[in-house]
Amino acid sequence: MQPLALVVDDEPDICELLTLTLQRMDVLCHTATSLADARRLLAEHSYHFCLTDMRLPDGDGLELVEVIQRELDGQLPVAVITAHGNTDTAISALKLGAFDFVSKPVDLERLRSLVQLALRLNRERDERSAPSAPRLLLGEAPLMRKLRAQIAKVARSDAPIYISGESGSGKELAARSIHLQGPRAEQPFIAVNCGAIPSELMESEFFGHKKGSFTGAHRDKPGLFQSAAGGTLFLDEVADLPLPMQVKLLRTIQEKAVRPIGASQEVAVDVRILCATHRDLAREVAEGRFRSDLYYRINVIEIQVPPLRERAGDIPLLADTILRRIAKSAGTAPPELAPGAVGALQRYSFPGNVRQLENILERAFTLCEEGFIQVEDLNLDQDAATAPSKPATRPQPAEALPNSHEQYQGQFETGHYGSLDEFLESIERQTIESALQDTRWNRTAAAQKLGISFRSLRYRLKKLGLED
Repeated sequence: MQPLALVVDDEPDICELLTLTLQRMDVLCHTATSLADARRLLAEHSYHFCLTDMRLPDGDGLELVEVIQRELDGQLPVAVITAHGNTDTAISALKLGAFDFVSKPVDLERLRSLVQLALRLNRERDERSAPSAPRLLLGEAPLMRKLRAQIAKVARSDAPIYISGESGSGKELAARSIHLQGPRAEQPFIAVNCGAIPSELMESEFFGHKKGSFTGAHRDKPGLFQSAAGGTLFLDEVADLPLPMQVKLLRTIQEKAVRPIGASQEVAVDVRILCATHRDLAREVAEGRFRSDLYYRINVIEIQVPPLRERAGDIPLLADTILRRIAKSAGTAPPELAPGAVGALQRYSFPGNVRQLENILERAFTLCEEGFIQVEDLNLDQDAATAPSKPATRPQPAEALPNSHEQYQGQFETGHYGSLDEFLESIERQTIESALQDTRWNRTAAAQKLGISFRSLRYRLKKLGLED
């Protein structure tokens, strides 16, 4: 079926240019010169895409966006044509539900890319909403159902999305869900933690560089924007960007182009921007640590991922899913949570949210016996839990601990290990290797020496890649 588009513009020359461009893409066109004409045609035909100018004789493009959202339930992708540099109008259109915008004078390459994306959204909508589609955000709590509904709606546009929520609550999963349900699903999804990139490398990492542009630039390197071409770039912890980089990011988002270090020309980039942070971004703006113009540009639409403590009813489902995944990785049957353990988890405040739940269950998996996880296996922090009983711990024998705390501390402080997780994993690896060497690789004896079960040792060996 040949796609059908509605072009709304009262200037004959622009209307003809837009129509010819779409016809060369094998898209049939109807044209309207007023808001009233557009409403009449929308009632008479089923369109795949709508492109409207902002200024119309009897209204403006924003009114048409509102009509489409209200009367067609936002199912028709609509893009608006704005005056060059009129960012406020473009953002207003996106907030109302516009799919995207294009500025005058119209860049035809940019227009073709926008139309292709909108038509792809129409073709793939049924597939993305099919029951067999993977669900990344689990849970049936009202807040989670609301979040999934919001994601399904914002995935239909190409507007920048700001995802707020506490650390570990699942912001990246929300971003991936938006990507997978949108027209860019078959293209790359690139996630980057802005706080993990050294400030002196940021420009090169984001925008790329040309060979010879600085010492050590031995070849051309594409940046994150180029790597995400056609897809989605997820900027996690965007509040950690230094102010000079915020300026460059704002320009890139507005101009949809980057200039690699050492390049004389800008390179057009077609990516959707999703941002997230656990900080209060409005407060960061008020206190001068985040640019207000960038804040309004990335915060076109905000969705909030709820903390785990506000959906405790989902914990049994999440725990079962996590334990099955851990057990599959370890090559064993998943353990069951004793009723008391389930209750303890549901009463726990989870300051680290789902990520903390995963860590607690991974530890409990290695500690539990006979296929059941008891309350004491969870080892919950009593400062954050409301459970009255004090959880038991299973300390390791002193001889199994590292011999040189100062050595490891020095390696961590000097940056030999990039993160606390890597540091702790290195200690675990060396401790297990030492126990295995002392017992001549007798795993049963090594487990006894370490004060853990054989099953726990087998799981840790697989996790650390030491099975062979």
